[in-house]
Amino acid sequence: MAALTGAPWMRIRVFPEVAPPFLRHSSLYFTNRRVSNFCRIRNFSVSASSIPDNGNIAAEGVVRVRFAPSPTGNLHVGGARTALFNYLFARSKGGKFVLRIEDTDLERSTKESEEAVLRDLSWLGLDWDEGPGIGGDYGPYRQSERNLLYKQYAEKLMETGDVYRCFCSSEELEKMKEIAKLKNLPPVYSGKWANATDEEVEEELAKGTPYTYRFRVPKEGFLKINDLIRGEVSWNLNTLGDFVIMRSNGQPVYNFCVTVDDATMAISHVIRAEEHLPNTLRQALIYKSLGFPMPNFAHVSLILAPDRSKLSKRHGATSVGQFREMGYLPQGMVNYLALLGWGDGTENEFFTLEQLVESFSIDRVNKSGAIFDSTKLRWMNGQHLRALPSDELTKLVGGRWKSTGMLTESEGAFIEEAVELLKDGIDVIPDSDKQLSNLLSYPLHDTLTSAEAKPVLDDNLSDFSASLIAAYDSGELLTALEGGHAGWKNWVKSFGKTLKRKGKSLFMPLRVLLTGKLHGPDMGASVVLLHQAGICGVVAPQAEFVPLNERFNMLRQLDWEALTKNPPLVEATATTSN
Repeated sequence: MAALTGAPWMRIRVFPEVAPPFLRHSSLYFTNRRVSNFCRIRNFSVSASSIPDNGNIAAEGVVRVRFAPSPTGNLHVGGARTALFNYLFARSKGGKFVLRIEDTDLERSTKESEEAVLRDLSWLGLDWDEGPGIGGDYGPYRQSERNLLYKQYAEKLMETGDVYRCFCSSEELEKMKEIAKLKNLPPVYSGKWANATDEEVEEELAKGTPYTYRFRVPKEGFLKINDLIRGEVSWNLNTLGDFVIMRSNGQPVYNFCVTVDDATMAISHVIRAEEHLPNTLRQALIYKSLGFPMPNFAHVSLILAPDRSKLSKRHGATSVGQFREMGYLPQGMVNYLALLGWGDGTENEFFTLEQLVESFSIDRVNKSGAIFDSTKLRWMNGQHLRALPSDELTKLVGGRWKSTGMLTESEGAFIEEAVELLKDGIDVIPDSDKQLSNLLSYPLHDTLTSAEAKPVLDDNLSDFSASLIAAYDSGELLTALEGGHAGWKNWVKSFGKTLKRKGKSLFMPLRVLLTGKLHGPDMGASVVLLHQAGICGVVAPQAEFVPLNERFNMLRQLDWEALTKNPPLVEATATTSN
């Protein structure tokens, strides 16, 4: 709902006779002298009524929203969130999600960028109902293919007198700005050609002077809209000045294209970034001059960096494609982006796309800027990754391990058990490399010479090691490991009774001597998996796996006396680590 206001007030409701069904409620206030200008539009009926009723366009027709990216670069996370909010609003209302490519910047727009944007939207699961690759009743869906339409509407505005030719040169326009600056006035167009005679115009046309089309802005009044996110927003018209809608090269200006496109594509709700809020003034004037009722507007806050500046490349990854390449899941990205400025009013933070559709409402979108927290995104991605069905997660991680050369196969029993064991340490897929590498490595010397290992070392670890080596050499330990988890569990219980140890005094020495580490995933499952890694043949040489037989060779060669009698080395190592 929007209104242009001046004194005396009068509401004009405009009904295009051929407009789509939803375009039926929009209000606008003018000064009386401007009413006649809008009434001259052909094929439209006009009626006057009292104060607006704040009716909702969507209540009487199909909700239609659009996401309109410019193919001049990658899809920024801010653009992706705008697309997501449009998608969720449309799906929650049973409406249509339209994709339109705004490629009128011919110098910067590229086919590669357009394909990248489409690919990123598809990866996020934001399937459009109309647009490139699909078509629809309101096409074409690329602005570069709609130039004839823009020219037709520009000529229509010329006929009604709402647009005029401006023959000012670049030098003249620059001088106007300088004069305005000296007078501390807004840099608005002076209106030099606004009231030119037909003879003056014809003279310039005869000389072949280049010209633009300028929209004639009312000199008094103000625009007022009821933004669905920000509430009432208003602008004074006297700060605007007559603005260009068609350049001298015949190319339409952004605000004109957008207005014509949204109106002729029957867009009911325009949900976009707050940086477009100032554009609403120009667009509202064009809507009304062409006789198109305005859609509802909702301007979403910017996504900010931790320092509360606008999120940019200097803060790290900012495009959807970058996060995809970094191993993030579309489910995690969608969930996190939805929570940047929106919440369902509960403590719940975990949503699937389907759950977001069920829960989303535009009135719960916050107008304050949202901070992009990469740590929170990583955590949330981990939640979604671990919520995947086990076969799907195994396929992703196993494929990663094979592609990086750590394993020679991407599926099988070893991969399945390794993924199950290590998944709690995986927040993004590349994390799996480090997790597997840690499992397969054996940093025994570094661990034993650390300060943290001193209590374990002092707990008669040399004698414990001798007993463990004896169990290995006898085949007792290997036989137990061949029995899997049950065999390991039974052996540990028996081994503990023999040494008269249990709990931490049993399991900590076992972990250190068998895995070479003080911490890690479940120790029993780790040792069983290490045994399997040595016999299954899927671990590649570059994984730097230390098999069990080599681990026991290292244990046999340890100089326990040097380790126990050299505390300065331990303390020095700890100091360096800290």
